[in-house]
Amino acid sequence: MNTLWDTHHIKTVKVQINDCSKTSKMTEIEVLLKQTQSAYDWTNKLLASVPTQKQEIIADGVESNINWQVGHQTISIYYHTIMTTVGHIPELIERLNLRQYTKLCGYNTHAKDMRELADSERLQEDLKQMQHESLNVISSITENDLWKPVEPTKVPHPVAKTKFEAIDWNIKHTMWHCGQMATLKRMVDEAYDYGLQKRD
Repeated sequence: MNTLWDTHHIKTVKVQINDCSKTSKMTEIEVLLKQTQSAYDWTNKLLASVPTQKQEIIADGVESNINWQVGHQTISIYYHTIMTTVGHIPELIERLNLRQYTKLCGYNTHAKDMRELADSERLQEDLKQMQHESLNVISSITENDLWKPVEPTKVPHPVAKTKFEAIDWNIKHTMWHCGQMATLKRMVDEAYDYGLQKRD
C-alpha cells in the first residue's frame, strides 16, 4: 500500500529529540528518534573524517569502499524506515534516483561496479537528505502504528514483522556499517580518533 507523505507532519526533528530528552519518561517513538539520530550522527562524523580522494579506494581483502558504504546506507535507510513503514514515496525515489542506488549499492552488489556513482560529494548529500526524510517519517508515526505489520514489499523484510522492528533494525544496521566504515578508514587513511585519553 502506497502512502503519500503528508508535509504537514514535517517537523524540526532535532528540536523534538532535544525536547524529549528533558522528560522523565520517553515514548517509544522518542527513543527510536533519539537512537536513529545518534546512529546518523556517527555515520556523518566518520564520513567527514575520511579525505574525499580516499573515499573511492577499495581496500585490499575487503572489496568495499566508503562510497559504496554511503550508497548502501542511502537505499537501506529508505527500505527500513520509509518503504516498510509508510510505503513508497515516488517523489523521493525520483529525486534521489533510488533505482540507480538499488542497482549499484543494494544487496549482493560490489564497490568495483560503482563507476556510475563515483561522486563522493553527491553521495553524501543524498545520504543526508535520506537521513532527514527518515527522521521526518519516524516522527510522523503514531505509537499504535509502531506495532502494526510492515508495509508489504516485493522483497519481504529479512528481520522485521512490525514497523517498530523495522526502525529498530535500521539503527542496528546503520551502526553495523559505521563499524565497517571505521575499518575502511583505518585501512585507507588512519584510525578514527574517538578522543579517548591514551594511557601513559
